[in-house]
Amino acid sequence: MAAKVQAGSAQKVADQELEEKLGHSAVLDAKQATDEEHAQTLIQGLRENRRAVLWSILISMTIIMEGYDTILISNFFAYPEFQKKFGQYFAGNIGWQVTGEWQTALNMGSTAGAIFGGLINGYMASRFGYRWTMIGSLGVLNAFIFIVFFAPGAEVLLVGQILCGLSWGVFATLAPAYASEVCPTKLRGYLTTYVNLCWAIGQLLATGVLRGCLNIKGEMGYRIPFAVQWLWPIPLMVVCFLAPESPWWLVRTERLEQARQSMVRLSGEKTDEQINNQLAMMVHTIRIEAEVTKGATYLDCFKGENLRRTEIVCVTFMGQILSGSSFAYTPTYFFTTAGMDTAQAFNLSLGAKGIAFIGTVLSWWLISYWGRRPLYVGGMGSLCIILFLIGILDVSAGNKGLWPSGGLCVLWLFVYSLTIGPLAYSIISETSSVHLRPLSVVLSRTSYQLINIISQFLQAYMMNPVEWNLLGKTGFFWGGTAFCVFVWSYFRLPEVKDRTYEELDILFMNKVSARKFSTTHVDPYASAAPASRDVMEVEHKSSSAD
Repeated sequence: MAAKVQAGSAQKVADQELEEKLGHSAVLDAKQATDEEHAQTLIQGLRENRRAVLWSILISMTIIMEGYDTILISNFFAYPEFQKKFGQYFAGNIGWQVTGEWQTALNMGSTAGAIFGGLINGYMASRFGYRWTMIGSLGVLNAFIFIVFFAPGAEVLLVGQILCGLSWGVFATLAPAYASEVCPTKLRGYLTTYVNLCWAIGQLLATGVLRGCLNIKGEMGYRIPFAVQWLWPIPLMVVCFLAPESPWWLVRTERLEQARQSMVRLSGEKTDEQINNQLAMMVHTIRIEAEVTKGATYLDCFKGENLRRTEIVCVTFMGQILSGSSFAYTPTYFFTTAGMDTAQAFNLSLGAKGIAFIGTVLSWWLISYWGRRPLYVGGMGSLCIILFLIGILDVSAGNKGLWPSGGLCVLWLFVYSLTIGPLAYSIISETSSVHLRPLSVVLSRTSYQLINIISQFLQAYMMNPVEWNLLGKTGFFWGGTAFCVFVWSYFRLPEVKDRTYEELDILFMNKVSARKFSTTHVDPYASAAPASRDVMEVEHKSSSAD
Protein backbone atom coordinates (compact mmCIF):
# COMPACT_ATOMS: atom_id res chain seq x y z
CA MET A 1 0.00 0.00 0.00
CA ALA A 2 2.80 2.40 0.93
CA ALA A 3 4.49 1.65 -2.38
CA LYS A 4 1.34 2.61 -4.31
CA VAL A 5 1.03 5.87 -2.34
CA GLN A 6 4.68 6.63 -3.17
CA ALA A 7 4.06 5.98 -6.88
CA GLY A 8 0.96 8.21 -6.85
CA SER A 9 2.85 11.00 -5.13
CA ALA A 10 5.70 10.76 -7.64
CA GLN A 11 3.20 10.97 -10.53
CA LYS A 12 1.58 14.12 -9.10
CA VAL A 13 4.92 15.86 -8.62
CA ALA A 14 5.95 14.88 -12.16
CA ASP A 15 2.67 16.25 -13.55
CA GLN A 16 3.19 19.58 -11.79
CA GLU A 17 6.81 20.03 -12.88
CA LEU A 18 6.00 19.01 -16.45
CA GLU A 19 3.32 21.71 -16.68
CA GLU A 20 5.72 24.28 -15.26
CA LYS A 21 8.35 23.45 -17.89
CA LEU A 22 6.28 22.83 -21.02
CA GLY A 23 2.86 24.40 -20.37
CA HIS A 24 -0.57 23.38 -19.02
CA SER A 25 -1.29 20.91 -21.81
CA ALA A 26 2.04 19.09 -21.41
CA VAL A 27 0.57 16.23 -19.34
CA LEU A 28 -2.05 15.62 -22.03
CA ASP A 29 0.71 15.72 -24.67
CA ALA A 30 2.78 13.16 -22.75
CA LYS A 31 -0.22 10.86 -22.34
CA GLN A 32 -0.95 11.13 -26.05
CA ALA A 33 2.65 10.15 -26.86
CA THR A 34 2.33 7.10 -24.58
CA ASP A 35 -0.96 6.07 -26.20
CA GLU A 36 0.57 6.46 -29.66
CA GLU A 37 3.51 4.21 -28.72
CA HIS A 38 1.13 1.48 -27.60
CA ALA A 39 -1.02 1.79 -30.74
CA GLN A 40 1.96 1.93 -33.09
CA THR A 41 2.56 -1.04 -35.39
CA LEU A 42 5.99 -2.32 -36.37
CA ILE A 43 5.71 -0.81 -39.86
CA GLN A 44 4.64 2.56 -38.45
CA GLY A 45 7.51 2.47 -35.98
CA LEU A 46 10.03 1.78 -38.73
CA ARG A 47 8.59 4.49 -40.97
CA GLU A 48 8.48 7.17 -38.27
CA ASN A 49 11.86 6.25 -36.75
CA ARG A 50 13.85 5.01 -39.74
CA ARG A 51 16.77 7.36 -39.05
CA ALA A 52 16.90 6.27 -35.42
CA VAL A 53 17.03 2.65 -36.58
CA LEU A 54 19.91 3.45 -38.92
CA TRP A 55 21.96 5.27 -36.28
CA SER A 56 21.31 2.53 -33.71
CA ILE A 57 22.48 -0.13 -36.19
CA LEU A 58 25.66 1.80 -36.95
CA ILE A 59 26.54 2.54 -33.31
CA SER A 60 25.94 -1.09 -32.33
CA MET A 61 28.56 -2.18 -34.87
CA THR A 62 31.18 -1.35 -32.23
CA ILE A 63 30.12 -4.64 -30.60
CA ILE A 64 31.50 -6.48 -33.66
CA MET A 65 34.98 -5.56 -32.41
CA GLU A 66 34.34 -6.98 -28.95
CA GLY A 67 32.81 -10.17 -30.35
CA TYR A 68 35.77 -10.54 -32.71
CA ASP A 69 38.38 -10.35 -29.96
CA THR A 70 36.48 -12.43 -27.42
CA ILE A 71 36.65 -15.47 -29.64
CA LEU A 72 40.14 -14.68 -30.95
CA ILE A 73 42.16 -15.44 -27.82
CA SER A 74 40.25 -18.56 -26.79
CA ASN A 75 40.66 -20.03 -30.30
CA PHE A 76 44.35 -19.12 -30.45
CA PHE A 77 44.97 -21.76 -27.77
CA ALA A 78 44.24 -24.37 -30.47
CA TYR A 79 46.30 -22.44 -33.06
CA PRO A 80 49.66 -24.11 -33.90
CA GLU A 81 51.68 -20.92 -34.51
CA PHE A 82 50.29 -19.22 -31.40
CA GLN A 83 51.08 -22.29 -29.30
CA LYS A 84 54.70 -22.25 -30.48
CA LYS A 85 55.12 -18.52 -29.77
CA PHE A 86 53.44 -18.28 -26.36
CA GLY A 87 53.34 -21.90 -25.16
CA GLN A 88 55.64 -24.68 -23.99
CA TYR A 89 56.51 -28.07 -25.44
CA PHE A 90 55.25 -31.13 -23.57
CA ALA A 91 56.50 -34.65 -24.22
CA GLY A 92 54.36 -37.44 -25.61
CA ASN A 93 51.26 -36.78 -27.68
CA ILE A 94 50.58 -33.39 -26.12
CA GLY A 95 53.14 -31.27 -28.02
CA TRP A 96 52.97 -27.46 -27.89
CA GLN A 97 50.45 -26.10 -25.37
CA VAL A 98 49.79 -22.75 -23.69
CA THR A 99 49.84 -23.60 -19.99
CA GLY A 100 46.72 -23.31 -17.85
CA GLU A 101 48.16 -20.31 -16.00
CA TRP A 102 48.73 -18.30 -19.18
CA GLN A 103 45.42 -19.40 -20.71
CA THR A 104 43.71 -18.07 -17.62
CA ALA A 105 45.69 -14.82 -17.63
CA LEU A 106 45.17 -14.09 -21.33
CA ASN A 107 41.47 -14.90 -21.14
CA MET A 108 41.09 -12.70 -18.09
CA GLY A 109 43.16 -9.82 -19.48
CA SER A 110 40.53 -8.21 -21.68
CA THR A 111 37.85 -9.15 -19.14
CA ALA A 112 39.66 -7.28 -16.35
CA GLY A 113 40.18 -4.30 -18.66
CA ALA A 114 36.50 -4.35 -19.62
CA ILE A 115 35.46 -4.19 -15.97
CA PHE A 116 37.45 -1.00 -15.35
CA GLY A 117 36.49 0.42 -18.74
CA GLY A 118 32.81 -0.17 -18.00
CA LEU A 119 32.97 1.41 -14.54
CA ILE A 120 34.73 4.48 -15.91
CA ASN A 121 32.23 4.63 -18.75
CA GLY A 122 29.31 4.86 -16.31
CA TYR A 123 30.51 8.27 -15.17
CA MET A 124 31.91 9.39 -18.52
CA ALA A 125 28.67 8.69 -20.39
CA SER A 126 26.58 10.39 -17.70
CA ARG A 127 28.75 13.51 -17.90
CA PHE A 128 29.87 13.79 -21.54
CA GLY A 129 27.17 11.86 -23.37
CA TYR A 130 27.25 8.68 -25.40
CA ARG A 131 28.83 10.02 -28.59
CA TRP A 132 32.00 11.60 -27.19
CA THR A 133 32.61 8.72 -24.79
CA MET A 134 32.44 6.30 -27.72
CA ILE A 135 34.71 8.46 -29.91
CA GLY A 136 37.37 8.64 -27.20
CA SER A 137 37.25 4.88 -26.62
CA LEU A 138 37.68 4.14 -30.33
CA GLY A 139 40.62 6.54 -30.54
CA VAL A 140 42.64 4.94 -27.76
CA LEU A 141 41.82 1.44 -29.06
CA ASN A 142 43.65 2.25 -32.28
CA ALA A 143 46.84 2.69 -30.26
CA PHE A 144 46.33 -0.34 -28.01
CA ILE A 145 46.05 -2.72 -30.98
CA PHE A 146 49.73 -2.01 -31.75
CA ILE A 147 50.66 -3.62 -28.42
CA VAL A 148 48.95 -6.96 -29.11
CA PHE A 149 50.13 -7.00 -32.74
CA PHE A 150 53.84 -6.56 -31.90
CA ALA A 151 53.81 -8.43 -28.56
CA PRO A 152 57.15 -10.30 -28.24
CA GLY A 153 55.96 -12.47 -25.35
CA ALA A 154 52.94 -13.48 -23.30
CA GLU A 155 53.58 -10.72 -20.74
CA VAL A 156 53.28 -7.88 -23.28
CA LEU A 157 50.32 -9.61 -24.95
CA LEU A 158 48.57 -9.68 -21.58
CA VAL A 159 49.15 -5.93 -21.08
CA GLY A 160 47.76 -5.25 -24.54
CA GLN A 161 44.67 -7.35 -23.85
CA ILE A 162 44.01 -5.47 -20.62
CA LEU A 163 44.30 -2.07 -22.33
CA CYS A 164 42.11 -3.11 -25.28
CA GLY A 165 39.57 -4.38 -22.77
CA LEU A 166 39.12 -0.83 -21.44
CA SER A 167 37.56 0.20 -24.76
CA TRP A 168 35.57 -3.00 -25.19
CA GLY A 169 34.01 -2.39 -21.78
CA VAL A 170 32.72 0.94 -23.10
CA PHE A 171 31.31 -0.56 -26.31
CA ALA A 172 29.52 -3.37 -24.47
CA THR A 173 27.66 -0.95 -22.19
CA LEU A 174 27.03 2.07 -24.41
CA ALA A 175 25.72 0.31 -27.53
CA PRO A 176 22.66 -1.38 -25.93
CA ALA A 177 21.91 1.74 -23.84
CA TYR A 178 21.94 3.94 -26.95
CA ALA A 179 19.77 1.47 -28.88
CA SER A 180 17.16 1.41 -26.10
CA GLU A 181 16.95 5.21 -25.91
CA VAL A 182 16.65 6.33 -29.53
CA CYS A 183 13.73 4.09 -30.56
CA PRO A 184 10.12 3.59 -29.38
CA THR A 185 8.71 0.64 -27.46
CA LYS A 186 7.84 -1.46 -30.53
CA LEU A 187 11.42 -1.33 -31.86
CA ARG A 188 13.36 -1.63 -28.58
CA GLY A 189 13.45 -5.41 -28.58
CA TYR A 190 14.70 -5.63 -32.16
CA LEU A 191 17.46 -3.04 -31.82
CA THR A 192 18.74 -4.13 -28.41
CA THR A 193 18.93 -7.76 -29.56
CA TYR A 194 20.65 -6.59 -32.75
CA VAL A 195 23.58 -5.88 -30.41
CA ASN A 196 23.90 -9.63 -29.95
CA LEU A 197 23.76 -10.10 -33.73
CA CYS A 198 26.77 -7.78 -33.99
CA TRP A 199 28.49 -9.98 -31.40
CA ALA A 200 27.71 -13.03 -33.55
CA ILE A 201 28.96 -11.24 -36.68
CA GLY A 202 32.24 -10.42 -34.92
CA GLN A 203 32.72 -14.01 -33.85
CA LEU A 204 31.81 -15.33 -37.29
CA LEU A 205 34.39 -12.98 -38.85
CA ALA A 206 37.02 -14.03 -36.30
CA THR A 207 36.42 -17.72 -36.96
CA GLY A 208 36.64 -17.16 -40.72
CA VAL A 209 39.87 -15.17 -40.41
CA LEU A 210 41.37 -17.79 -38.09
CA ARG A 211 40.43 -20.60 -40.48
CA GLY A 212 41.91 -18.66 -43.41
CA CYS A 213 45.20 -18.01 -41.60
CA LEU A 214 45.51 -21.50 -40.15
CA ASN A 215 48.08 -22.69 -42.71
CA ILE A 216 50.19 -19.50 -42.72
CA LYS A 217 53.62 -20.31 -41.32
CA GLY A 218 55.41 -18.05 -38.87
CA GLU A 219 54.20 -15.28 -36.59
CA MET A 220 52.01 -13.64 -39.25
CA GLY A 221 49.69 -16.63 -38.87
CA TYR A 222 48.35 -15.16 -35.61
CA ARG A 223 49.31 -11.49 -36.18
CA ILE A 224 47.03 -11.03 -39.20
CA PRO A 225 43.90 -11.78 -37.13
CA PHE A 226 45.06 -9.11 -34.65
CA ALA A 227 45.70 -6.62 -37.50
CA VAL A 228 42.16 -7.01 -38.86
CA GLN A 229 40.96 -5.08 -35.78
CA TRP A 230 42.36 -1.85 -37.29
CA LEU A 231 39.61 -1.89 -39.92
CA TRP A 232 36.88 -0.59 -37.57
CA PRO A 233 37.90 2.26 -35.23
CA ILE A 234 38.33 5.19 -37.65
CA PRO A 235 35.13 4.61 -39.70
CA LEU A 236 33.17 4.13 -36.47
CA MET A 237 34.63 7.35 -35.00
CA VAL A 238 33.21 9.20 -38.01
CA VAL A 239 29.83 7.51 -37.49
CA CYS A 240 29.75 8.48 -33.80
CA PHE A 241 30.70 12.08 -34.61
CA LEU A 242 27.83 12.41 -37.09
CA ALA A 243 25.25 10.54 -34.98
CA PRO A 244 22.65 12.43 -32.91
CA GLU A 245 23.03 12.29 -29.14
CA SER A 246 20.55 10.25 -27.11
CA PRO A 247 17.53 12.53 -26.43
CA TRP A 248 16.99 10.80 -23.08
CA TRP A 249 20.51 11.79 -21.98
CA LEU A 250 19.85 15.38 -23.09
CA VAL A 251 16.60 15.49 -21.12
CA ARG A 252 18.40 14.09 -18.05
CA THR A 253 20.87 16.95 -18.30
CA GLU A 254 18.06 19.56 -18.75
CA ARG A 255 18.93 20.35 -22.40
CA LEU A 256 15.38 20.24 -23.68
CA GLU A 257 15.90 22.21 -26.89
CA GLN A 258 18.87 20.04 -27.87
CA ALA A 259 16.77 16.97 -27.07
CA ARG A 260 14.06 18.23 -29.42
CA GLN A 261 16.63 18.79 -32.17
CA SER A 262 18.03 15.31 -31.62
CA MET A 263 14.54 13.80 -31.95
CA VAL A 264 14.05 15.68 -35.22
CA ARG A 265 17.25 14.13 -36.57
CA LEU A 266 16.22 10.67 -35.37
CA SER A 267 12.67 10.79 -36.73
CA GLY A 268 11.45 9.77 -40.14
CA GLU A 269 7.93 11.08 -40.71
CA LYS A 270 7.05 12.47 -37.29
CA THR A 271 5.19 15.77 -37.07
CA ASP A 272 6.25 18.64 -34.78
CA GLU A 273 3.31 17.78 -32.54
CA GLN A 274 4.46 14.17 -32.17
CA ILE A 275 7.99 15.29 -31.32
CA ASN A 276 6.72 17.77 -28.70
CA ASN A 277 4.48 15.08 -27.20
CA GLN A 278 7.38 12.65 -27.04
CA LEU A 279 9.55 15.27 -25.33
CA ALA A 280 6.81 15.83 -22.75
CA MET A 281 6.66 12.08 -22.10
CA MET A 282 10.44 11.95 -21.58
CA VAL A 283 10.38 14.85 -19.11
CA HIS A 284 7.49 13.22 -17.23
CA THR A 285 9.34 9.90 -17.00
CA ILE A 286 12.53 11.55 -15.74
CA ARG A 287 10.61 13.49 -13.09
CA ILE A 288 8.83 10.36 -11.80
CA GLU A 289 12.18 8.62 -11.40
CA ALA A 290 13.80 11.69 -9.85
CA GLU A 291 11.23 11.61 -7.03
CA VAL A 292 12.43 8.14 -6.07
CA THR A 293 16.11 8.41 -7.04
CA LYS A 294 17.58 11.73 -5.94
CA GLY A 295 21.15 11.05 -7.06
CA ALA A 296 22.83 9.35 -10.00
CA THR A 297 25.66 7.29 -8.51
CA TYR A 298 26.42 3.58 -8.41
CA LEU A 299 25.20 3.53 -4.79
CA ASP A 300 21.76 4.73 -5.93
CA CYS A 301 21.43 1.56 -8.02
CA PHE A 302 21.21 -0.41 -4.74
CA LYS A 303 18.58 1.76 -3.03
CA GLY A 304 14.79 1.27 -2.94
CA GLU A 305 13.19 -0.40 -5.93
CA ASN A 306 16.37 0.18 -7.92
CA LEU A 307 17.92 -2.67 -5.92
CA ARG A 308 15.43 -5.07 -7.52
CA ARG A 309 16.18 -3.66 -10.95
CA THR A 310 19.91 -4.02 -10.37
CA GLU A 311 19.43 -7.64 -9.29
CA ILE A 312 17.48 -8.40 -12.48
CA VAL A 313 19.94 -6.80 -14.92
CA CYS A 314 22.99 -8.30 -13.19
CA VAL A 315 21.72 -11.87 -12.85
CA THR A 316 20.25 -11.79 -16.37
CA PHE A 317 23.61 -10.86 -17.86
CA MET A 318 25.48 -13.31 -15.61
CA GLY A 319 23.16 -15.96 -17.01
CA GLN A 320 25.01 -15.76 -20.33
CA ILE A 321 28.11 -17.15 -18.60
CA LEU A 322 26.35 -19.46 -16.16
CA SER A 323 24.49 -21.07 -19.08
CA GLY A 324 27.83 -22.64 -20.10
CA SER A 325 29.04 -20.23 -22.78
CA SER A 326 32.70 -20.55 -21.73
CA PHE A 327 32.44 -24.26 -22.58
CA ALA A 328 29.95 -24.67 -25.43
CA TYR A 329 30.11 -21.30 -27.23
CA THR A 330 33.71 -21.71 -28.44
CA PRO A 331 34.32 -25.48 -28.39
CA THR A 332 37.32 -25.49 -30.76
CA TYR A 333 39.84 -26.08 -27.98
CA PHE A 334 37.63 -28.78 -26.47
CA PHE A 335 37.54 -30.71 -29.74
CA THR A 336 41.26 -30.41 -30.52
CA THR A 337 42.27 -31.57 -27.05
CA ALA A 338 39.80 -34.46 -27.34
CA GLY A 339 41.55 -35.62 -30.52
CA MET A 340 39.75 -33.94 -33.41
CA ASP A 341 41.87 -32.65 -36.30
CA THR A 342 42.60 -28.91 -35.90
CA ALA A 343 41.25 -27.96 -39.34
CA GLN A 344 38.06 -29.98 -38.74
CA ALA A 345 37.60 -28.34 -35.35
CA PHE A 346 37.83 -24.87 -36.90
CA ASN A 347 35.44 -25.91 -39.69
CA LEU A 348 32.94 -27.07 -37.09
CA SER A 349 33.37 -23.84 -35.14
CA LEU A 350 32.85 -21.75 -38.30
CA GLY A 351 29.62 -23.60 -39.06
CA ALA A 352 28.49 -23.15 -35.47
CA LYS A 353 28.98 -19.38 -35.67
CA GLY A 354 26.86 -19.34 -38.82
CA ILE A 355 24.15 -21.13 -36.84
CA ALA A 356 24.49 -18.48 -34.11
CA PHE A 357 23.91 -15.74 -36.69
CA ILE A 358 20.74 -17.45 -37.94
CA GLY A 359 19.50 -18.03 -34.39
CA THR A 360 19.86 -14.35 -33.47
CA VAL A 361 17.92 -13.25 -36.57
CA LEU A 362 15.13 -15.73 -35.76
CA SER A 363 15.02 -14.42 -32.17
CA TRP A 364 13.55 -11.15 -33.47
CA TRP A 365 10.40 -12.96 -34.55
CA LEU A 366 10.11 -14.86 -31.25
CA ILE A 367 10.61 -11.72 -29.14
CA SER A 368 7.83 -9.87 -30.95
CA TYR A 369 5.32 -12.63 -30.22
CA TRP A 370 6.44 -14.31 -27.00
CA GLY A 371 8.19 -11.52 -25.14
CA ARG A 372 11.30 -11.73 -22.96
CA ARG A 373 10.41 -13.79 -19.89
CA PRO A 374 9.07 -17.00 -21.57
CA LEU A 375 12.03 -17.17 -23.96
CA TYR A 376 14.64 -16.57 -21.26
CA VAL A 377 13.17 -19.11 -18.82
CA GLY A 378 12.55 -21.73 -21.53
CA GLY A 379 15.93 -21.12 -23.16
CA MET A 380 17.85 -21.52 -19.91
CA GLY A 381 16.05 -24.77 -19.15
CA SER A 382 16.86 -26.13 -22.62
CA LEU A 383 20.56 -25.21 -22.33
CA CYS A 384 20.71 -26.96 -18.97
CA ILE A 385 19.43 -30.21 -20.52
CA ILE A 386 21.87 -30.03 -23.47
CA LEU A 387 24.86 -29.54 -21.17
CA PHE A 388 23.92 -32.54 -19.07
CA LEU A 389 23.61 -34.62 -22.25
CA ILE A 390 27.15 -33.62 -23.30
CA GLY A 391 28.45 -34.76 -19.91
CA ILE A 392 26.58 -38.07 -20.13
CA LEU A 393 27.97 -38.71 -23.62
CA ASP A 394 31.54 -38.18 -22.44
CA VAL A 395 31.10 -40.60 -19.54
CA SER A 396 29.32 -43.28 -21.54
CA ALA A 397 31.01 -43.08 -24.97
CA GLY A 398 34.34 -41.27 -24.51
CA ASN A 399 36.02 -40.39 -27.82
CA LYS A 400 33.28 -42.23 -29.74
CA GLY A 401 30.86 -39.53 -28.61
CA LEU A 402 33.05 -36.71 -29.94
CA TRP A 403 31.00 -35.89 -33.06
CA PRO A 404 27.63 -36.28 -31.26
CA SER A 405 28.99 -33.92 -28.60
CA GLY A 406 29.94 -31.52 -31.40
CA GLY A 407 26.37 -31.68 -32.69
CA LEU A 408 25.04 -30.94 -29.20
CA CYS A 409 27.41 -27.95 -28.91
CA VAL A 410 26.01 -26.60 -32.19
CA LEU A 411 22.47 -27.18 -30.89
CA TRP A 412 23.40 -25.43 -27.64
CA LEU A 413 24.73 -22.47 -29.63
CA PHE A 414 21.55 -22.28 -31.72
CA VAL A 415 19.28 -22.29 -28.64
CA TYR A 416 21.55 -19.77 -26.90
CA SER A 417 21.48 -17.43 -29.93
CA LEU A 418 17.73 -17.82 -30.14
CA THR A 419 17.09 -16.96 -26.49
CA ILE A 420 19.63 -16.11 -23.77
CA GLY A 421 22.23 -14.40 -25.99
CA PRO A 422 20.10 -11.65 -27.56
CA LEU A 423 17.52 -11.40 -24.76
CA ALA A 424 20.08 -10.40 -22.13
CA TYR A 425 20.87 -7.19 -24.03
CA SER A 426 17.18 -6.38 -24.38
CA ILE A 427 16.36 -7.07 -20.73
CA ILE A 428 19.23 -5.06 -19.21
CA SER A 429 18.49 -2.05 -21.43
CA GLU A 430 14.74 -2.02 -20.84
CA THR A 431 14.62 -2.97 -17.15
CA SER A 432 17.08 -0.35 -15.89
CA SER A 433 15.61 3.05 -14.99
CA VAL A 434 16.22 5.87 -17.45
CA HIS A 435 17.78 8.03 -14.72
CA LEU A 436 20.37 5.38 -13.85
CA ARG A 437 20.64 3.52 -17.15
CA PRO A 438 24.34 4.16 -17.94
CA LEU A 439 25.26 3.06 -14.42
CA SER A 440 22.86 0.07 -14.30
CA VAL A 441 24.05 -1.29 -17.64
CA VAL A 442 27.66 -0.92 -16.46
CA LEU A 443 26.89 -2.83 -13.24
CA SER A 444 25.23 -5.62 -15.20
CA ARG A 445 28.20 -5.86 -17.53
CA THR A 446 30.63 -5.75 -14.59
CA SER A 447 28.75 -8.64 -12.97
CA TYR A 448 29.02 -10.50 -16.26
CA GLN A 449 32.77 -9.87 -16.43
CA LEU A 450 33.41 -10.85 -12.82
CA ILE A 451 31.63 -14.17 -13.24
CA ASN A 452 33.43 -14.52 -16.57
CA ILE A 453 36.80 -14.26 -14.81
CA ILE A 454 35.84 -17.12 -12.51
CA SER A 455 34.49 -19.05 -15.49
CA GLN A 456 37.65 -18.58 -17.56
CA PHE A 457 39.81 -19.65 -14.64
CA LEU A 458 37.82 -22.85 -14.13
CA GLN A 459 37.42 -23.56 -17.84
CA ALA A 460 41.14 -23.27 -18.55
CA TYR A 461 41.87 -25.96 -15.99
CA MET A 462 38.87 -28.19 -16.71
CA MET A 463 39.74 -28.45 -20.41
CA ASN A 464 43.54 -28.40 -20.44
CA PRO A 465 45.09 -31.88 -20.99
CA VAL A 466 47.99 -31.02 -18.67
CA GLU A 467 45.64 -29.82 -15.90
CA TRP A 468 42.27 -31.38 -14.89
CA ASN A 469 41.45 -32.81 -18.35
CA LEU A 470 37.68 -33.12 -17.71
CA LEU A 471 36.69 -32.56 -21.39
CA GLY A 472 32.98 -33.31 -21.91
CA LYS A 473 32.37 -33.91 -18.21
CA THR A 474 32.55 -30.14 -17.87
CA GLY A 475 28.95 -30.18 -19.11
CA PHE A 476 27.80 -31.46 -15.69
CA PHE A 477 29.23 -28.38 -13.94
CA TRP A 478 27.76 -25.82 -16.34
CA GLY A 479 24.48 -27.72 -16.48
CA GLY A 480 24.22 -27.22 -12.72
CA THR A 481 24.85 -23.47 -12.92
CA ALA A 482 22.33 -23.15 -15.77
CA PHE A 483 19.71 -24.88 -13.62
CA CYS A 484 20.26 -22.36 -10.80
CA VAL A 485 19.64 -19.44 -13.19
CA PHE A 486 16.58 -21.25 -14.58
CA VAL A 487 15.03 -21.38 -11.10
CA TRP A 488 15.89 -17.73 -10.41
CA SER A 489 14.42 -16.51 -13.72
CA TYR A 490 11.13 -18.32 -13.12
CA PHE A 491 10.54 -16.48 -9.85
CA ARG A 492 12.34 -13.13 -10.36
CA LEU A 493 12.42 -12.17 -14.04
CA PRO A 494 9.53 -9.85 -15.11
CA GLU A 495 8.07 -9.37 -18.58
CA VAL A 496 8.89 -5.91 -20.02
CA LYS A 497 7.46 -6.39 -23.52
CA ASP A 498 5.29 -3.48 -24.79
CA ARG A 499 5.81 -1.43 -21.63
CA THR A 500 6.92 2.21 -21.75
CA TYR A 501 9.64 3.28 -19.33
CA GLU A 502 7.04 5.20 -17.27
CA GLU A 503 4.89 2.09 -16.88
CA LEU A 504 7.90 0.04 -15.80
CA ASP A 505 8.79 2.69 -13.22
CA ILE A 506 5.34 2.45 -11.65
CA LEU A 507 5.30 -1.38 -11.72
CA PHE A 508 8.58 -1.45 -9.82
CA MET A 509 7.42 1.27 -7.41
CA ASN A 510 4.28 -0.78 -6.68
CA LYS A 511 6.42 -3.92 -6.12
CA VAL A 512 4.38 -6.00 -8.57
CA SER A 513 5.33 -9.69 -8.70
CA ALA A 514 7.54 -10.70 -11.63
CA ARG A 515 4.94 -13.20 -12.83
CA LYS A 516 2.20 -10.51 -12.88
CA PHE A 517 4.08 -7.78 -14.77
CA SER A 518 2.48 -8.60 -18.13
CA THR A 519 -1.11 -8.62 -16.81
CA THR A 520 -1.09 -5.66 -14.39
CA HIS A 521 -2.82 -2.51 -15.67
CA VAL A 522 -0.80 0.70 -15.32
CA ASP A 523 -1.75 4.32 -16.08
CA PRO A 524 1.16 6.76 -15.56
CA TYR A 525 -1.25 9.70 -15.94
CA ALA A 526 -4.04 8.52 -13.64
CA SER A 527 -3.38 11.36 -11.20
CA ALA A 528 -3.83 13.87 -14.03
CA ALA A 529 -7.16 12.47 -15.26
CA PRO A 530 -9.44 14.95 -13.42
CA ALA A 531 -7.30 17.88 -14.48
CA SER A 532 -7.30 16.62 -18.05
CA ARG A 533 -11.09 16.58 -18.11
CA ASP A 534 -11.17 20.16 -16.79
CA VAL A 535 -8.78 21.30 -19.52
CA MET A 536 -10.87 19.63 -22.21
CA GLU A 537 -14.05 21.24 -20.81
CA VAL A 538 -12.45 24.69 -20.84
CA GLU A 539 -11.24 24.19 -24.41
CA HIS A 540 -14.75 23.03 -25.43
CA LYS A 541 -16.39 26.08 -23.84
CA SER A 542 -13.88 28.40 -25.51
CA SER A 543 -14.54 26.91 -28.92
CA SER A 544 -18.32 27.18 -28.31
CA ALA A 545 -18.00 30.85 -27.35
CA ASP A 546 -16.07 31.55 -30.53
